[in-house]
Amino acid sequence: MGWKAAQKLIQNWRILRGDNVMIIRGKDKGETGVVKRVVRTQNRVIVEGKNLVKKHIKQGQGHEGGIFTVEAPLHVSNVQVVDPVTGKPCKVGVKYLEDGTKVRVSRGIGASGSIIPRPEILKIRTTPRPTIGGVKDTPMEQVLEKTYYAKTGRGMPML
Repeated sequence: MGWKAAQKLIQNWRILRGDNVMIIRGKDKGETGVVKRVVRTQNRVIVEGKNLVKKHIKQGQGHEGGIFTVEAPLHVSNVQVVDPVTGKPCKVGVKYLEDGTKVRVSRGIGASGSIIPRPEILKIRTTPRPTIGGVKDTPMEQVLEKTYYAKTGRGMPML
């Protein structure tokens, strides 16, 4: 990728994996679907079951060849998130609630201004968190060891 293409990459993504979107341009215009994958390096999204193309795959070791129907990526400007209240495509804005939490809201003409919830699929971790300590992790007994005593000032480094 050249530097010109890198300049045009979207920094703040409004469309997330699992969002319900409507295709606003292209051969599937007006159809809705769920975002299956987001390709941030190309500013593209793959919508489940939409923008289907035929792909010729050569037979290889361990897999069959033939003509398969696959979902092609769409440019992110050709899809819009569906407003959960009105069911129409809308722009996505960011708003902070009174308690300080950041939420996505629907914006634009005909939008209800309601909160667009984060997709549940984003809460599922693909790789589980490690439960045992690694090589570079500090042992628990060393973490809990008391090294500074406030009353005597012992343990304070000499500066």
